[in-house]
Amino acid sequence: MNISINPSIFEIDENIKIGINHYTKFVVSESPQMLKGRMQLFQEHLFFDLQDRELTDYAGIREWRALWKKFGSDPGRYRPSMEAIMRRIRNQNYLQPFNSGVDLNNFFSLQYEIPVGIYDLAHTIGNIELSLGGSDTSYKGLNGRENTLKDILVIQDELGPFGSPFVDSTGTAVNEATVEALQIFFLKPSMTNEEAEKLVASAGNMFIQVNGGDCSTTVLNHLHKHSTID
Repeated sequence: MNISINPSIFEIDENIKIGINHYTKFVVSESPQMLKGRMQLFQEHLFFDLQDRELTDYAGIREWRALWKKFGSDPGRYRPSMEAIMRRIRNQNYLQPFNSGVDLNNFFSLQYEIPVGIYDLAHTIGNIELSLGGSDTSYKGLNGRENTLKDILVIQDELGPFGSPFVDSTGTAVNEATVEALQIFFLKPSMTNEEAEKLVASAGNMFIQVNGGDCSTTVLNHLHKHSTID
């Protein structure tokens, strides 16, 4: 399987970087108490931090809102996923434990201030590409709605789109039956390639510490637009 970024994306901003972790032979289950406690504590700390700071004080939110505008979308209407989560936390509407795959994914998103998605590869077909959505790009999302993804970065396979830094599709959601997954990190454009590689590798190590299995890591950028995943 080949995963790539459409070259037109780099005409919008050549500093865009996408981190990818490919997980195999792992087991998704109820999150261990350590992860549940860490996630709860992190959200409580964020709640108090958010009482004294604006959302745009966070570099990840600021950079992804700027990208949204470059893409031609409205960040006030279609918010990057980590901003939506932070708004929930600001209202003390904390994320509740779901499973060890999803909970870690949310933790990474909050920790690194970036959108992060995780996708069950059993429900994808063929090569995967990241590109900009059009007026006919849509899917039923985890938010329970049919979402149109015009001018939003989307992840798609031969069947169509299934993920984005806005909201992911229900069709590729990770659950206890998942044995192979792709985790995609919508990295801050300001990061260096070295910083990006360290972040994605660190997240991958934590994922397999909790869930077991194997992880291979890559970062796509304007000099490395595609990668092969075995």
